[in-house]
Amino acid sequence: MKRKWVFALLSGALLVSVGALRAQEPPAGAPPPDAMGQEGGPEGPLGPRMEILGFGEMHPGKVVTGAPYSAVAVTETRQTLADGNTISRKVQANVFRDSQGRTRRETTLTGVGPLSTTGASRTFVMIHDPVAGTAFVLHQDTKVAEKLPVPRGGRKPPANLQGKFNARMQEEIANGSLKKEDLGVQTINGISAQGTRFTRTIAAGQAGNAKPIIITNERWYSPDLQIVIKTVRSDPRFGETTYTVTNIQKQEPTAALFAVPSDYTVKQGGVRGRGKMNHTGGPGAAPADMPPPPPGE
Repeated sequence: MKRKWVFALLSGALLVSVGALRAQEPPAGAPPPDAMGQEGGPEGPLGPRMEILGFGEMHPGKVVTGAPYSAVAVTETRQTLADGNTISRKVQANVFRDSQGRTRRETTLTGVGPLSTTGASRTFVMIHDPVAGTAFVLHQDTKVAEKLPVPRGGRKPPANLQGKFNARMQEEIANGSLKKEDLGVQTINGISAQGTRFTRTIAAGQAGNAKPIIITNERWYSPDLQIVIKTVRSDPRFGETTYTVTNIQKQEPTAALFAVPSDYTVKQGGVRGRGKMNHTGGPGAAPADMPPPPPGE
């Protein structure tokens, strides 16, 4: 019972990320929009939770073919409370993508929710196969493969979504609430990446704050692999979250990684309303110790 919310959260996050992968098609060779405040973007309603779960290099984006790799992705969050107490979270994942765009993520959670009181860790395996149009969560302890619904073609965004995003960014840059900086190109963990920093200012009184709140989001994107290599997000309300992709191997992973093992039982998962997963994991909402979406973002 203690771990049900963890299963649900990961399953829901996978479903959301699969939808994002199919629904958003950034221009070839260009990084996904750094949508600080945009629906579905890094700072939108799902942004902080997706980072905590370690979905940085999968969200948002498109199905990428012809660029196989394997790597280790680490997300670390540190929050300092008013009394000096600190809350730290760490999520590590082994990630794989083959030339056909199939992905596998083996995520290990430690020190989150019920696991933090026992010192235990838990590993979850998630597979997305855009070729077959399937997605699974593999429950290793019960040898059950939960099949998640994958909408064919994804949720189509409005045709002018990119235009609205650009217009809003320019408006915020013009009024001084958002600043964009080009950080140039650096080699990070052996991969050439283009850096961008966004600095957002929430004016005093906008969210009940007595003083302005400064939020920064630094992202390093690899046009070669079409993934985010590193992000550093600093928000005085929630602390600092660092996401880093390491041990990158640009080789074709074995095909068996993207298939359900023959000794697993396949069971159908499903969606029961927004944010609700109809499976043994129960509701798919984020637990109470996860930070809520930032006001006005």
